[in-house]
Amino acid sequence: MLKYIDSAVPVMLETVRITKVSRRGFLGTTGAFAIAAYAAPARAFDTYATGAGDMPHGLVDNPLVFVSIDADGTVTLVAHRSEMGTGSRTSLPMVIADEMEADWSRVKIIQAPGDEPKYGNQDTDGSRSLRHHIQAARKIGGSVRTMLARAAATEWGVEPSAVTVEMHEVKGPSGQVLGFGELAEAAMALPVPSHEEIAYKSEDQFRYIGKGEVQITDLRDITTGQAVYGADVVLDGMKFAVIARPPVVGGRATSYDATEALAVPGVVSVHEIPYGGLAMKFAPLGGIAVVATNTWAAIRGRERLKIEWEAGPHGDYTSERYMAEMVATSAQPGSVSRDQGNVDDAFANAAKTFAQTYTQAHMAHIPMEPPAAIANYTGAGLEIWAPVQSPYTTRTDTAEALGLDPAKVTVNVTLLGGGFGRKSKADYVTEAALLSREVGAPVRVQWTREDDVRHSFYHTTSAERIEVAMDESGKVTGWLHRSVAPSILSTFAPDEGNVLPLEQCMGMTDVPFDIPNIRCESGKALAHTRIGWFRAVSNIPHAWAIGSFVGELANELGKNQKEMWLELIGAPRSLDPVASAFPDSFWNYGEPLDEFPIETGRLANVLTLAADGIGYGKELPEGEGIGLAVHRSFVSYVACAAHVKVSNGRITVPEMHMAIDCGFAANPERIESQMQGAAVMGMTVALHSGVTFENGAVVQSNFYDYDTVRSDNFPVVVTHIVPHPFEVHATGVGEPGVPPVAPAIANGLFAATGDRRRALPLGTEA
Repeated sequence: MLKYIDSAVPVMLETVRITKVSRRGFLGTTGAFAIAAYAAPARAFDTYATGAGDMPHGLVDNPLVFVSIDADGTVTLVAHRSEMGTGSRTSLPMVIADEMEADWSRVKIIQAPGDEPKYGNQDTDGSRSLRHHIQAARKIGGSVRTMLARAAATEWGVEPSAVTVEMHEVKGPSGQVLGFGELAEAAMALPVPSHEEIAYKSEDQFRYIGKGEVQITDLRDITTGQAVYGADVVLDGMKFAVIARPPVVGGRATSYDATEALAVPGVVSVHEIPYGGLAMKFAPLGGIAVVATNTWAAIRGRERLKIEWEAGPHGDYTSERYMAEMVATSAQPGSVSRDQGNVDDAFANAAKTFAQTYTQAHMAHIPMEPPAAIANYTGAGLEIWAPVQSPYTTRTDTAEALGLDPAKVTVNVTLLGGGFGRKSKADYVTEAALLSREVGAPVRVQWTREDDVRHSFYHTTSAERIEVAMDESGKVTGWLHRSVAPSILSTFAPDEGNVLPLEQCMGMTDVPFDIPNIRCESGKALAHTRIGWFRAVSNIPHAWAIGSFVGELANELGKNQKEMWLELIGAPRSLDPVASAFPDSFWNYGEPLDEFPIETGRLANVLTLAADGIGYGKELPEGEGIGLAVHRSFVSYVACAAHVKVSNGRITVPEMHMAIDCGFAANPERIESQMQGAAVMGMTVALHSGVTFENGAVVQSNFYDYDTVRSDNFPVVVTHIVPHPFEVHATGVGEPGVPPVAPAIANGLFAATGDRRRALPLGTEA
């Protein structure tokens, strides 16, 4: 269910540089026309700066996106980002097709291999594919349309301005008509127009952009079982492998006996995978691999391995004890990431104070498709087929692990059956490549669900303490938020227990409340397992704590949730980074604050939309309640209103309203889909997700003890999209829907039963 609401904010545009490429250089196609767009680092532009050059770990967006037109008129577009349900493989090509006036029914989309020197940044993460590349895509399409028009004008001996391009045809002033295929070769010979030479469509001329009528290009194949995911790739002579990995990160096998494993019919060989651990980036964990002629034989062989494991330095990691340590740390001063006003004075002069602590367990991504990768190592190099979010990082990491020149590694990207950040780390691909080299044949490494739960890169665990000072009227005068969590930095460098500024800035340092005195601090916490990106990243624990606290504060002061939220958010304004005491290291999702400011009016607006949409304040039967939460992340604003019902001692969520302000809504169909997915993933985070450790090893293993939301507790999700004209920056969609869901459910549970829970997961029993 999709709803639109009126709103508008102006913003600026971006330019890109276009160059031609040879037909031979275009993925081996035989098209008569090929064009590429190269978007320079955002800081090189005078307008529409995206801040992409400021992304962490050297991520700079330089997309090379190709268009080819065959003689029969077929338009082939290259998708340079991975498809995992977000619509990246459809939305950017759709923008190109619209601006070039291509008939979508005559468009073919092919997936780019991992090659950033050719295609630019290919990391499908950070909810930034459209916000960084929509203008580049329009430039590509506009350039193609202009070149086709000029080719036709030359053919007819008329001025290009007298020529129109519409639905795969170029039309002349005297009724002449030529198809795209007929003009492709002539158009290819023309110089690429500059940005100023392109007459871009006005918004009312858009055919596909912003309409929500284009379904994802792989929809039919996905629904009929024809889509190709990682495990669907089959090569001649391919072997199948599973790996017994150390139960504790950093552990290793001190000895093993493969006699019984090798006796299993179909088992070919057993191999040791090199040791890995923390601060190893995305290297494999190590372990003992069983290679067989089929996956089942490999699994049976692994069951018969006799392995002695050494736990290593993290063998005493136990969640309960570690959480108690984090909670204790959260009660002590930490490193300051924001210090606005004078918090100490606010508390010293307070008429009343209020404080609570919220915790969250580690979480695993559990995509429907567990990791899988196929590698074929030969004398000519290495070829890979895998569902990966970061194809070029996969290429370079695997090349380094095998001592290869990256130019000798090819990464073919399949569809992803879910990713959520897990498949941006290609340890499973490196495993397949190492084994292929050892075996001398193509090898598919298959992770089981148990492997996926027990050996992941987990979402960080955390303890969040919030304290407020209030005056005699109950107005909040001081806000202190202390966060303690192991950092993702531990995956890349020796761990000192300190979080990165970007982790602090995800929903904590940038808290948008109208409170004169605000301090945000982070305490130290050493990592004892692999920490990795998870959909919405550190916004989840920060939104969980802040959203729950606002609900508690409302109850403490005798106010309703909506009233409390709006009072804290205050009047519409853009936060001033100086007046707000943002640090020099403040991270705004890679975007400049002057173009992507923190706007409290937009935040309050989506809260009101969600609350009014669900009917917040209406009378409900006993055991039912509505919870509210709102959060800004990935430069978008999302609110959740959750109707919680306790039935037969079980917590259910029959209805949820999600309101999103993501600037210009380029593909409303995918936005609605993403909000539905975020609602259900957020419910899983709230009710089910919790990975715990005992003596260094993960306790959970499969869906029976690490469950997800199922069809019997699937809410009706109503999505409210705030519409904007194209001039308003398109912002994030894939990730920002998740953070407000868990606190909304917790607030709804309290409204329904009076039961306040402060630890994630909440559980499903009332």
